[in-house]
Amino acid sequence: MPLIATTPEPPYYAVIFTSLRTDVEDGYDNMATRMVELASQQPGFLGVESARNEVGVTVSYWADLPSIKAWKAHAEHQEAQRLGHQQWYKHFKTRIAKVERDYGI
Repeated sequence: MPLIATTPEPPYYAVIFTSLRTDVEDGYDNMATRMVELASQQPGFLGVESARNEVGVTVSYWADLPSIKAWKAHAEHQEAQRLGHQQWYKHFKTRIAKVERDYGI
């Protein structure tokens, strides 16, 4: 998977998930891999980028707000959210932004 997602011409949406992890590793890596795999199969999914140091940042890109809402409500994603709240994250924040312009090389 490329490190920088290939996205279409704007507008589209970015879901920015930032987190501070706990020390609990039990199943985290497998779940994270599964969530990227599953998200990539959802209607409206455009791509994902992720990095972790002390703070983790995952940005997923979506065609529209209904696609984001459907992903949040997906049963398997909801289970991952539940486990994240209970075990894997000390603190997290999700932000949704409309991308109106992008550029790069």
